[in-house]
Amino acid sequence: MSTNSADNGQFGQRSVPSGPIVPKTASEALRPEAGTPPPKRSRASRSQFVVFMNFVISLVMLMVLAAGFALYFGKQEFNEPGPSANADTFLVKPNTGVQEIAEQLERRGLISDARIFRLGVRAFGNDSALKAGEYEIKPQASMRDIMELLKSGKSVMYSLTVPEGLTVEQALQRIADQAALDGDMPGTIPPEGSLATDTLRFTRGATRQQMVEKLLADQKKLVEEVWHRRAPDLPLASVDDFVTLASIVEKETGKGNERSRVAAVFLNRLAKGMRLQSDPTIIYGLFGGKGKPADRPIYQSDIKKPTPYNTYLINGLPPTPIANPGRAALEAVANPSKTDDLYFVADGTGGHVFAATLAEHNENVARYRARQKELADEAPKAGAAKADAAKVEGQTDAPVDDGDGDAGAAAQ
Repeated sequence: MSTNSADNGQFGQRSVPSGPIVPKTASEALRPEAGTPPPKRSRASRSQFVVFMNFVISLVMLMVLAAGFALYFGKQEFNEPGPSANADTFLVKPNTGVQEIAEQLERRGLISDARIFRLGVRAFGNDSALKAGEYEIKPQASMRDIMELLKSGKSVMYSLTVPEGLTVEQALQRIADQAALDGDMPGTIPPEGSLATDTLRFTRGATRQQMVEKLLADQKKLVEEVWHRRAPDLPLASVDDFVTLASIVEKETGKGNERSRVAAVFLNRLAKGMRLQSDPTIIYGLFGGKGKPADRPIYQSDIKKPTPYNTYLINGLPPTPIANPGRAALEAVANPSKTDDLYFVADGTGGHVFAATLAEHNENVARYRARQKELADEAPKAGAAKADAAKVEGQTDAPVDDGDGDAGAAAQ
């Protein structure tokens, strides 16, 4: 058995070097011995391609992290309340892109960042879903709220009302004065009585021409519909005469429960060849489509002024309507009350009393005048002031009492 310590070391014993022992200085003995050197890098790990790929992967990871943070904070801002403290309106014109909409919203102070709004709209797939119109944006509306509003198309609505009894010229003036409408008025004035009396709802950007065309079409449809359902044997030669008489009825009374009876009086008169003797026709003959000034009464001398519309002097109907009649007036003429009435006069309360004979009518007129006298006696100061004003203006012509000339107040 070998007893060489170099071959068979014992546990806890240091092996003795086989070479000569070289003595060390104290400093060399205390100096730490060199460790085991690291393994050499492979040639593949030292490749430029590998280095580049490591850089790319690191860059991609940084970009993903940055995009994640941007997406998170962008989503937060897209859904958070907006900067506007007050309600406001915002107009989106036709064919306006998302980028331009976003920039306009930011300039108006309705959103904080146009870029986030634009990216948010596209992220939700609404790039081409925003609709033109005028929108009311609530205070502190978020970008998402605004996106949903513009996507819904729920624009601010405006109203245009043409009341019953306006002339075409008066109705056109209302359309011209509506600031929310665009464009010029039509070059030619439509015929009298041809516009519907209605309330139209529209969004900003609608044109005045469109409003006029809509009213014309609606009135044409309404007139044809009611004329088709008219009572038989009406003493009217044409649909034009029908509209003309309906316009007179419209101007004579605003009470729905007596329109058909007023219509019956005029139709009975036409059937008997009597003159209509309607005060509104005198007014239209004197002032035309502009209408009578509110402070201008009808005078006795006006009744005798010859115009094509003065039904105290002409037989039958005037040449055209004197206003735009509404549905109720058209219905009243198409299907009038079944009465023998030939006369009516104001009752002093906004309505009228009717009579089949001149004697009855004269009694009604006498009662009306007595009632007017009572009212004048109760307010002597008001009557005196009115008389003084008439003298100052040089009015020597006595005004006609309200309703006194309606349908045969003058003796036949």
